[in-house]
Amino acid sequence: MSIDAVVWDIDDTIFDYTAADRAGMRDHLVAEGLLDGHPSVEQALARWREITDAQWVRFSAGETDWQGQRRERVRVFLGEPLSDSEADAWFERYVTHYEGAWALFPDVLPVLDSLVASHRHAVLSNSSLLVQDRKLRVLGVRDRFEAILCAAELGVSKPAAAAFHAACEALDLPPHRVAYVGDHPEIDGRGAAEAGLLSVWIDRGGAHPASGGPPTGPHRISSLAELPALLGADTRFGAPSTFG
Repeated sequence: MSIDAVVWDIDDTIFDYTAADRAGMRDHLVAEGLLDGHPSVEQALARWREITDAQWVRFSAGETDWQGQRRERVRVFLGEPLSDSEADAWFERYVTHYEGAWALFPDVLPVLDSLVASHRHAVLSNSSLLVQDRKLRVLGVRDRFEAILCAAELGVSKPAAAAFHAACEALDLPPHRVAYVGDHPEIDGRGAAEAGLLSVWIDRGGAHPASGGPPTGPHRISSLAELPALLGADTRFGAPSTFG
């Protein structure tokens, strides 16, 4: 059965979230005069990422809402019982620096161009529509996607099958006619595969251990340049997978 559409994750799949988060937080800590409170810049950034990941797990599990996970990231990182308005203000100052570092991965536009005539495109993210719609507009690719679905509005998060099926329903396609591309081996890769989509896990650095493989697991690639060949698209792209 042919694949008619590609549903995309955003952060660390098409948008270099990790680099932007690190650069933004580093600049924010300098501006706030907070670096002296940490043994090193790297340790401060690692602690922020650890706290962020922990709060995302809580948000995905429905233990907190979108704004709540942001506030708790600030409170835990600073170790202070800030009011909601104080935590919001601190986070917004960080966002200013973070947004200044936004960038697409260099392989994104070439692969979107190569698939524009052969496949439809949508987004499924464990974030909020307000954040991700604006992000795609700032990055200049919002018009590439006919639908954007986010956990904050859906009320369900990846890796739940219902989240992936919602994206398929938005495209009016059955799961086996849709591919999903994401960077997390379990949330994206395994989740999409178990929901019945063609699952494509992009592991850019090759740092993760193998997490299963076709036919029941995700197809593992190291660059989006490999995607058109995997989809069977008749395009100028098509490098064989480096992972087999």
